[in-house]
Amino acid sequence: MVLATFLNAITEILHILINTYMWIVIISALITFVRPDPYNQIVQILYRLTEPVFMQVRRALPTIFNGIDFAPLIVIIFLKFIDLFLIGILRNYVVGF
Repeated sequence: MVLATFLNAITEILHILINTYMWIVIISALITFVRPDPYNQIVQILYRLTEPVFMQVRRALPTIFNGIDFAPLIVIIFLKFIDLFLIGILRNYVVGF
C-alpha cells in the first residue's frame, strides 16, 4: 500500500516535470520566430535549458530542412513518448499492487 502510493507520487511528479519541460521547449521554439534580445534573462534561461538537448539531437540527426530546425519537434516527440510509455508502465505497475 505504501509502496504503491509512493510509486504513484513519483509517476505524477515525473509526468509534471516532463510536461513542464515540454512547454519550455515549445516556448523556446516559438520565441526564436521573433528574434528576442539575447541579453534578456528569460531568453538566456530558455537557451540554457533547451540548447544542450537540442545540440544532442542535432549531433545525432540532421534536423535542419529548408532553413527550419526540427530539433524542438523531435525533443517534444521524445518527451511525449517517455510520458506515455514509461509513465504508463509505472502506472500499470502501481495498479498491479
